[in-house]
Amino acid sequence: MDSIELLQTHFPSLSDKQIDLFKNHKVLFEDWNSKINMISRKDIPFFVEKHLLHSLSISKVVEFMPGSKVLDIGTGGGFPGIPLAIMFPKTQFTLVDSIGKKINVVSQIARELNLNNVTAVNQRVENNTEEYDFIVSRAVAPLDKLLMWTKKNIKKDSSHPIKNGFLCLKGGDLKEETALVKKHIRVYSLSNWFKEDFFATKKILHVA
Repeated sequence: MDSIELLQTHFPSLSDKQIDLFKNHKVLFEDWNSKINMISRKDIPFFVEKHLLHSLSISKVVEFMPGSKVLDIGTGGGFPGIPLAIMFPKTQFTLVDSIGKKINVVSQIARELNLNNVTAVNQRVENNTEEYDFIVSRAVAPLDKLLMWTKKNIKKDSSHPIKNGFLCLKGGDLKEETALVKKHIRVYSLSNWFKEDFFATKKILHVA
């Protein structure tokens, strides 16, 4: 099963409006992806599982509070930022990517979905000077590099149950990568929440 019903199975408290937004997002994204290759065409039949569910797994670690600010770096096709923006409509999301054509598509999708809590920016994250409660990403670069680029962007005062910091979606063996980082890292296995095979080796790293 790779349909919006899969989302509802894992997130039964989604509102009717959110379900409609996820349905529309899927249709819009598939249309754009047929014109501009945002993700592999082979992934399109598994869009809900590999992109929506994967992105929303971050909400299993933290519920972003109203008024908080989240930066999605190297957002690519808008993941995890756009699904999280649908999940948390009162949180402000800034999605950045250095590839202009991808940000143009992300910006258009956010506009067509009327996501007023999304700002899409064509920039390198090193040039972003704003502060955020959390920074999210999906396998953009090695962890030590991501932290070096973004340590200036984390707000010092935390208002969530977990400390402000980095929430990074990654997969596979992360021992070497995490050994290079001196900060505290908590690793969450997505297989704790999702039993689909795709999630067997997937992790979220919370670095604070």
